[in-house]
Amino acid sequence: MKFEITFGWLEAEKITVETYDFEKIKIIQEFIEFQEEHEWAVDYEAIDSLEIEFEEDTEEEEAAE
Repeated sequence: MKFEITFGWLEAEKITVETYDFEKIKIIQEFIEFQEEHEWAVDYEAIDSLEIEFEEDTEEEEAAE
């Protein structure tokens, strides 16, 4: 299936995605909405996926205490 996502305030821009996975469409749409809210000026930091797992484990342990 093809999906078109329209965004932009002054000029209508479009992204076309061809997939059967609706979760991917939802993620892309949320990402675009987030970027628009922050005027496309969001800084990102690359992190290792192992760091994320470690942080989640630590938070769960702290909540259990």
